[in-house]
Amino acid sequence: MKIIRVVDLSHALTETTQVYPGDPTPHLEQHSTIERDGFNLMSVSMGSQSGTHVDAPYHFDETTKRIDELDLSLFVGPAVILDCGALTPRARISRELVQDQLGQIRSGDMVIFKTQWSRHYGTDAYFENPFIDAELVGHLLEIGVRTFGLDAINIDETPDDLHPGEGFPCHHLIAEAGGVICENLTNLESVNFKRPLVSILPLKFIGIDGAPVRAVAIEQEN
Repeated sequence: MKIIRVVDLSHALTETTQVYPGDPTPHLEQHSTIERDGFNLMSVSMGSQSGTHVDAPYHFDETTKRIDELDLSLFVGPAVILDCGALTPRARISRELVQDQLGQIRSGDMVIFKTQWSRHYGTDAYFENPFIDAELVGHLLEIGVRTFGLDAINIDETPDDLHPGEGFPCHHLIAEAGGVICENLTNLESVNFKRPLVSILPLKFIGIDGAPVRAVAIEQEN
Protein backbone atom coordinates (compact mmCIF):
# COMPACT_ATOMS: atom_id res chain seq x y z
CA MET A 1 0.00 0.00 0.00
CA LYS A 2 1.39 3.38 -1.01
CA ILE A 3 0.06 6.35 0.95
CA ILE A 4 -0.41 9.50 -1.10
CA ARG A 5 -1.83 11.78 1.57
CA VAL A 6 -3.02 11.77 5.19
CA VAL A 7 -5.78 14.24 6.09
CA ASP A 8 -6.24 15.22 9.73
CA LEU A 9 -9.90 15.05 10.80
CA SER A 10 -9.35 15.92 14.47
CA HIS A 11 -9.93 18.94 16.66
CA ALA A 12 -7.02 19.96 18.87
CA LEU A 13 -7.22 19.04 22.56
CA THR A 14 -6.60 22.18 24.61
CA GLU A 15 -8.12 23.89 27.62
CA THR A 16 -10.48 25.68 25.22
CA THR A 17 -11.72 22.47 23.57
CA GLN A 18 -15.50 22.66 23.30
CA VAL A 19 -17.22 19.85 25.22
CA TYR A 20 -20.74 18.50 25.48
CA PRO A 21 -22.72 20.53 28.04
CA GLY A 22 -21.82 19.36 31.55
CA ASP A 23 -18.81 17.26 30.50
CA PRO A 24 -15.40 17.85 32.13
CA THR A 25 -13.21 20.35 30.34
CA PRO A 26 -9.63 19.39 29.49
CA HIS A 27 -6.94 20.72 31.82
CA LEU A 28 -3.26 20.68 30.89
CA GLU A 29 -0.61 21.62 33.45
CA GLN A 30 3.16 21.55 33.33
CA HIS A 31 4.27 18.78 35.70
CA SER A 32 8.00 18.60 34.95
CA THR A 33 10.38 20.95 33.17
CA ILE A 34 13.79 20.55 31.61
CA GLU A 35 15.13 23.34 33.82
CA ARG A 36 13.95 21.71 37.07
CA ASP A 37 13.74 17.99 36.26
CA GLY A 38 15.75 17.46 33.10
CA PHE A 39 12.69 16.67 30.95
CA ASN A 40 9.30 18.10 29.99
CA LEU A 41 6.12 16.30 31.11
CA MET A 42 2.50 17.46 31.17
CA SER A 43 -0.31 16.50 33.54
CA VAL A 44 -3.49 16.04 31.49
CA SER A 45 -7.06 15.77 32.81
CA MET A 46 -10.11 15.44 30.54
CA GLY A 47 -13.36 13.60 29.96
CA SER A 48 -13.41 10.29 28.15
CA GLN A 49 -15.29 11.98 25.29
CA SER A 50 -13.24 15.15 24.94
CA GLY A 51 -12.58 16.52 21.47
CA THR A 52 -12.76 14.16 18.51
CA HIS A 53 -13.69 10.87 20.15
CA VAL A 54 -15.43 7.52 19.79
CA ASP A 55 -18.34 6.14 21.81
CA ALA A 56 -18.35 2.48 22.75
CA PRO A 57 -21.76 0.79 23.01
CA TYR A 58 -21.32 0.94 26.81
CA HIS A 59 -21.82 4.73 26.64
CA PHE A 60 -25.58 4.14 26.41
CA ASP A 61 -26.02 0.49 27.35
CA GLU A 62 -24.36 -1.06 30.42
CA THR A 63 -24.87 -4.59 29.05
CA THR A 64 -22.72 -3.97 25.97
CA LYS A 65 -19.01 -3.74 25.21
CA ARG A 66 -16.64 -1.15 26.63
CA ILE A 67 -14.01 0.63 24.61
CA ASP A 68 -11.23 -1.91 25.23
CA GLU A 69 -13.47 -4.88 24.39
CA LEU A 70 -14.23 -3.84 20.81
CA ASP A 71 -12.64 -5.35 17.72
CA LEU A 72 -10.11 -2.85 16.38
CA SER A 73 -11.44 -3.40 12.86
CA LEU A 74 -14.35 -1.13 13.83
CA PHE A 75 -11.90 1.77 14.00
CA VAL A 76 -9.93 1.35 10.77
CA GLY A 77 -11.38 0.78 7.33
CA PRO A 78 -12.80 2.15 4.09
CA ALA A 79 -15.28 4.98 4.52
CA VAL A 80 -18.04 6.60 2.55
CA ILE A 81 -18.53 10.29 3.28
CA LEU A 82 -22.13 11.35 2.73
CA ASP A 83 -22.42 15.01 1.74
CA CYS A 84 -25.48 16.38 3.54
CA GLY A 85 -25.24 19.83 1.94
CA ALA A 86 -25.88 23.11 3.71
CA LEU A 87 -28.01 22.44 6.78
CA THR A 88 -30.01 24.62 9.14
CA PRO A 89 -29.79 24.37 12.94
CA ARG A 90 -31.26 21.12 14.30
CA ALA A 91 -31.97 19.82 10.81
CA ARG A 92 -32.93 16.15 10.62
CA ILE A 93 -30.74 14.21 8.17
CA SER A 94 -33.18 11.78 6.62
CA ARG A 95 -32.71 8.82 4.31
CA GLU A 96 -34.30 10.86 1.52
CA LEU A 97 -31.67 13.59 1.87
CA VAL A 98 -28.79 11.23 1.04
CA GLN A 99 -30.67 8.56 -0.93
CA ASP A 100 -28.70 9.17 -4.12
CA GLN A 101 -25.43 8.44 -2.27
CA LEU A 102 -26.42 5.27 -0.43
CA GLY A 103 -25.72 2.94 -3.35
CA GLN A 104 -21.96 3.26 -2.88
CA ILE A 105 -22.04 1.86 0.68
CA ARG A 106 -20.90 -1.73 1.22
CA SER A 107 -21.23 -3.96 4.25
CA GLY A 108 -18.39 -3.17 6.66
CA ASP A 109 -17.86 0.39 5.42
CA MET A 110 -17.66 3.27 7.81
CA VAL A 111 -20.22 5.97 7.06
CA ILE A 112 -19.33 9.57 7.85
CA PHE A 113 -21.82 12.41 7.56
CA LYS A 114 -20.42 15.71 6.29
CA THR A 115 -22.77 18.28 7.80
CA GLN A 116 -20.38 21.27 7.59
CA TRP A 117 -21.30 21.94 11.24
CA SER A 118 -17.68 22.00 12.38
CA ARG A 119 -17.57 25.58 11.07
CA HIS A 120 -19.52 26.50 14.23
CA TYR A 121 -17.03 24.79 16.55
CA GLY A 122 -16.24 26.98 19.56
CA THR A 123 -19.56 28.84 19.47
CA ASP A 124 -22.97 28.25 21.04
CA ALA A 125 -24.30 27.43 17.57
CA TYR A 126 -22.30 24.19 17.69
CA PHE A 127 -24.86 22.78 20.15
CA GLU A 128 -27.67 23.44 17.64
CA ASN A 129 -26.30 20.58 15.54
CA PRO A 130 -28.06 18.75 12.75
CA PHE A 131 -28.72 15.13 13.68
CA ILE A 132 -29.25 11.80 11.96
CA ASP A 133 -32.71 10.33 11.64
CA ALA A 134 -33.03 6.98 13.42
CA GLU A 135 -34.68 5.38 10.39
CA LEU A 136 -31.57 6.17 8.31
CA VAL A 137 -29.30 4.67 10.97
CA GLY A 138 -31.48 1.56 11.05
CA HIS A 139 -31.20 1.23 7.27
CA LEU A 140 -27.40 1.56 7.38
CA LEU A 141 -27.19 -1.05 10.13
CA GLU A 142 -29.18 -3.42 7.89
CA ILE A 143 -26.65 -2.84 5.10
CA GLY A 144 -23.86 -3.85 7.48
CA VAL A 145 -22.47 -0.52 8.65
CA ARG A 146 -21.17 -0.61 12.22
CA THR A 147 -19.08 2.57 12.39
CA PHE A 148 -20.68 6.00 12.14
CA GLY A 149 -19.10 9.45 12.25
CA LEU A 150 -19.99 13.09 11.76
CA ASP A 151 -18.50 16.58 12.03
CA ALA A 152 -20.80 17.68 14.85
CA ILE A 153 -21.05 17.20 18.60
CA ASN A 154 -23.83 14.62 18.60
CA ILE A 155 -25.24 12.06 16.18
CA ASP A 156 -28.59 12.66 17.93
CA GLU A 157 -30.28 15.97 18.66
CA THR A 158 -28.59 17.78 21.55
CA PRO A 159 -31.30 18.57 24.11
CA ASP A 160 -31.67 21.88 25.88
CA ASP A 161 -34.45 23.78 27.68
CA LEU A 162 -36.31 24.48 24.43
CA HIS A 163 -35.58 21.21 22.64
CA PRO A 164 -36.07 18.04 24.72
CA GLY A 165 -34.72 15.77 22.01
CA GLU A 166 -35.87 12.23 21.27
CA GLY A 167 -33.98 10.18 23.84
CA PHE A 168 -30.82 9.51 21.77
CA PRO A 169 -32.33 6.87 19.47
CA CYS A 170 -29.30 6.62 17.16
CA HIS A 171 -26.95 6.03 20.08
CA HIS A 172 -29.19 3.23 21.32
CA LEU A 173 -29.61 1.57 17.91
CA ILE A 174 -25.87 1.56 17.23
CA ALA A 175 -25.08 0.33 20.75
CA GLU A 176 -27.55 -2.56 20.38
CA ALA A 177 -25.81 -3.54 17.13
CA GLY A 178 -22.36 -3.43 18.73
CA GLY A 179 -21.29 -0.45 16.66
CA VAL A 180 -19.34 2.72 17.40
CA ILE A 181 -19.84 6.44 16.87
CA CYS A 182 -17.17 9.06 16.18
CA GLU A 183 -18.22 12.65 16.97
CA ASN A 184 -16.54 16.04 16.59
CA LEU A 185 -14.79 15.26 13.34
CA THR A 186 -13.58 18.22 11.29
CA ASN A 187 -11.93 19.11 7.97
CA LEU A 188 -14.05 16.67 5.97
CA GLU A 189 -14.04 19.09 3.03
CA SER A 190 -10.36 18.21 2.53
CA VAL A 191 -11.22 14.59 1.78
CA ASN A 192 -11.71 15.06 -1.97
CA PHE A 193 -11.01 11.44 -2.94
CA LYS A 194 -13.33 8.44 -2.96
CA ARG A 195 -13.31 5.63 -0.40
CA PRO A 196 -10.68 6.99 1.97
CA LEU A 197 -9.10 4.63 4.48
CA VAL A 198 -10.13 6.15 7.81
CA SER A 199 -8.52 5.52 11.19
CA ILE A 200 -10.27 6.52 14.41
CA LEU A 201 -8.28 4.33 16.79
CA PRO A 202 -9.07 5.18 20.44
CA LEU A 203 -6.73 5.41 23.39
CA LYS A 204 -6.58 2.05 25.17
CA PHE A 205 -8.58 2.91 28.27
CA ILE A 206 -9.92 -0.09 30.18
CA GLY A 207 -13.55 -0.60 31.08
CA ILE A 208 -14.99 2.77 30.08
CA ASP A 209 -17.40 4.36 27.63
CA GLY A 210 -15.18 5.92 25.00
CA ALA A 211 -11.92 7.67 24.23
CA PRO A 212 -10.36 10.56 22.31
CA VAL A 213 -8.92 9.71 18.89
CA ARG A 214 -6.58 11.20 16.31
CA ALA A 215 -8.86 10.72 13.33
CA VAL A 216 -7.30 10.67 9.87
CA ALA A 217 -8.36 9.91 6.30
CA ILE A 218 -5.74 8.23 4.12
CA GLU A 219 -5.57 8.48 0.34
CA GLN A 220 -3.96 5.41 -1.18
CA GLU A 221 -2.53 4.76 -4.61
CA ASN A 222 -5.00 2.85 -6.77
